[in-house]
Amino acid sequence: MTNPQQTFNTLIQNLEAVIVGKREAIERALITLLCRGHLLIEDVPGLGKTMLARALAGSVALDCKRIQFTPDLLPSDVTGVSIYNQQVGEFRFQPGPIFTNILLADEINRATPRTQSSLLEGMEEFQVTADGKTYALPKVFMVMATQNPIELQGTYPLPEAQLDRFFMRIHMGYPSIEEEVKVMEMQIKDHPIHSLSPVVSDSELVSLQQRVADIYLDTSVKRYIVSIVAQTREHEHLSLGASPRGSLALMRASQAMALMRGMDFVDPQIVKTVAQPVLSHRILVKPQSQLSGMTADTILSRILDCVSAPVQMV
Repeated sequence: MTNPQQTFNTLIQNLEAVIVGKREAIERALITLLCRGHLLIEDVPGLGKTMLARALAGSVALDCKRIQFTPDLLPSDVTGVSIYNQQVGEFRFQPGPIFTNILLADEINRATPRTQSSLLEGMEEFQVTADGKTYALPKVFMVMATQNPIELQGTYPLPEAQLDRFFMRIHMGYPSIEEEVKVMEMQIKDHPIHSLSPVVSDSELVSLQQRVADIYLDTSVKRYIVSIVAQTREHEHLSLGASPRGSLALMRASQAMALMRGMDFVDPQIVKTVAQPVLSHRILVKPQSQLSGMTADTILSRILDCVSAPVQMV
């Protein structure tokens, strides 16, 4: 296998042939995939959320399925259903769209809580239980869920328990004028997604996922991560802090970022870089603090500023 940093550069270049000017979002999506996590993309329509999922699947030779979440969607529409086969006289399980490598859960907050919860077992345990039987999901499995933060009518906000299952939450953001002009030029004749080719095999991806755990974390960096998370549990403007799952996610994200940068250890600055997308959806701002303009991101920025980072390792 080639150098991991070279592999990531090739992957990023391939994704940027479709997704223009979103290097940070692309890197965070790759980190989530490396850590076998799940990604929540929260932004207004038309900014490339769906295209990012399709491009990621197409760049790594993975199967991708899309579910449009609506209020009438049933859990069985996600996980699958047992159908009676008259010829053999027994029920046969028909797998649902969750049995894929990358599942795009489009506008996940439009489905009822019962349907939303049908994803929980798959996201946490990489398996689906139906009619008393358990079915394993593919070795490479990732949920990329999108939600529109401005349309709240007819939606069902994700509960904290489900938000905590997402490894990262990211925002795409509007492109600059130059980037938007480039998008228009790229799509004059056809969309570049149609000519996208895989540059990494699924076996290479699994190998990279395994290498994440080999990145060294000094004890001081581990304490730094835990100190950041502990501050979210004690902060005066927060009614809910991050759980130990948040500490583990921040550790893994830091290791994956270090691997992407060609490093064999985690630097405290890397922890700072990935802290907000990993932790912002795991904390709950008090209502009175929201009224005064406080957000999860601003609070995390203050926490990162006040928690002392360990001396950088040589």
